Amino acid sequence: MTKKIIIKKNKLRKLEPSNNFFASLVRSIIYQQLSGKAAASIEKKFFGLFYPEVFNLTNKRGTLLGNKFPKPKDVLELSDSKFKSAGVSTQKMNYLRDLSAKFLDGTINPKNFHKMTDSEIEEHLVKVKGIGIWTAHMFLIFALNRPDILPTGDLAIRKGFMKAFNLRNVPSHDKMVALAKPYAGRRTYLSLYLWGIMDDEK
Repeated sequence: MTKKIIIKKNKLRKLEPSNNFFASLVRSIIYQQLSGKAAASIEKKFFGLFYPEVFNLTNKRGTLLGNKFPKPKDVLELSDSKFKSAGVSTQKMNYLRDLSAKFLDGTINPKNFHKMTDSEIEEHLVKVKGIGIWTAHMFLIFALNRPDILPTGDLAIRKGFMKAFNLRNVPSHDKMVALAKPYAGRRTYLSLYLWGIMDDEK
């Protein structure tokens, strides 16, 4: 019999909807494949290219998103040397420019997000270079606060399943979907719970 986890929402990380979808996606790209500390440093330097006052902020998770943020046109016009001075790789520089261009030409239209399903938003976002399912899932959870997202491609989620369900091996996508079936409709909270387990372990 599958172990049943009792999830207390008041113990989970609090989710707050983004008021700047462009900023959230820029941040998601910056954070790809980096440790939180390294990404936070690059994030602050990148923001600082436009608003130097951010260097006086304590760089807690999400702090910078509450401040002014450059518009797609500003990012698109940024020189290669400016990107590199902030520690943004050439690959991510190209991703950020493509994201900016697609916001400007309407390929990505955030005004439609509220009436789109989770899968429609995933399909919408992966049109941008560098945005895959993992980034789309992070956006759905942390920017849109959608309640039923299970990012099975996230390593911490997979390790969280191992620990929470006493598994010997890292589970497959199908195994995680099966284990999460009792939480259908609210799998985001399961995801937050599993991330919390791994954060506590650190």
